[in-house]
Amino acid sequence: MSGYGFTLTWAGLVLAVAPAAARAADDYTVAAYYFPNYHPDARNEARYGADWTEWELVKRAEPRFPGHRQPRAPAWGYASEADPQEMVRKIDAAAGHGVDVFIYDWYYYDDGLFLERGLEQGYMKAPNNGRVKFCLMWANHDWIDIHPAKPGCTPLLYPGKIKPETWERMTDYIIRTYFAHPSHWRIDGKPYFSFYDLSMLVESLGGVEKTARALRGFRDKAIGAGLPGIHLNAVVWGLRVLPGEQAVRRPEELVEQLGFDSVTSYVWVHHVPMKAFPETPYEWMMEKSIAYWSEAAERFRVPYFPNVTMGWDSSPRTIQTEKFANQGYPYTSTLSGNTPEAFRKALVQARRFMDRSSAPKILTINAWNEWTEGSYLEPDTVTGMGYLEAIREVFGSKAATSPSDDP
Repeated sequence: MSGYGFTLTWAGLVLAVAPAAARAADDYTVAAYYFPNYHPDARNEARYGADWTEWELVKRAEPRFPGHRQPRAPAWGYASEADPQEMVRKIDAAAGHGVDVFIYDWYYYDDGLFLERGLEQGYMKAPNNGRVKFCLMWANHDWIDIHPAKPGCTPLLYPGKIKPETWERMTDYIIRTYFAHPSHWRIDGKPYFSFYDLSMLVESLGGVEKTARALRGFRDKAIGAGLPGIHLNAVVWGLRVLPGEQAVRRPEELVEQLGFDSVTSYVWVHHVPMKAFPETPYEWMMEKSIAYWSEAAERFRVPYFPNVTMGWDSSPRTIQTEKFANQGYPYTSTLSGNTPEAFRKALVQARRFMDRSSAPKILTINAWNEWTEGSYLEPDTVTGMGYLEAIREVFGSKAATSPSDDP
């Protein structure tokens, strides 16, 4: 079995944790997924109208059952992330509360980029981007029309499958545009690059052997550009969330065959089915997800980076006048009781898990701003900075909080 694994039971865990100041913050890397659909994009505007962003779904969300807290209102307003000054505030808040990296959900299809302006015009032009690193998770899944979604009807807009020539053009662009940036996150000097959908990757590149060859070619390109290589990460999951997704049957074998350097998760609901509709308790989900961390650490021969999920509520992506029944994404159960304190408990477990493992102490969090899936660290008008404060309490921060950290 992997040298990175260990046995961890819920009963053996203690919620108490030493103050973050007792350990150097540099011992841990906290990386939050960033979903960049909160700025105008030409594709979206052509379909939904001028200046459309996913904030429109956030604004129009309604309670779908008794006690359901919707809509969620951002404390910072419905701002465009493609504005560098808006990103200054986000970066300062992240750095001041222990978030070290934004893992951008990044989209590239046969006809090119999608939703790139949040990164390229916002983050990369923000004068303080050195405070928080960035990297990419290629969200290589089908893009379907879920803005909003009618039950049982999710038309395909942009296929996740790409041509081999697109792969070559895309990887050239990645190395030239992102890996060369001084704020790109690196592990052992190698830029981190993650893949969301392994099934789609293999389908795109023509099978396992050809995919392994393509990944070696990607590394070789990076070395040719003066880098020591690439840290290739695989997002692995066992439960389908988006329509059309296909889980890999034996992911540990595929990860080894393709030569990945590490494995992580995107969100808890990719591993644990929610037990009740319309609400599943957050702490129940946390217990089951912690058990998965140990399973993954033993299953894979490369390091597994644990994932903590802040919440789950995809109801803003539903048509609000349609019946809210358990009938497939985004008409799914929600997580209840995901308070800042409950989230802090999950972070404590992640820290203890990492402390007992020989793997690098890297944690992924879902998510910085998945507002329409109910998983966000950004402050809202009810909880304020509570979720960010939980991260700082458990992991500390590497830099003093700036005045713009406040909502």
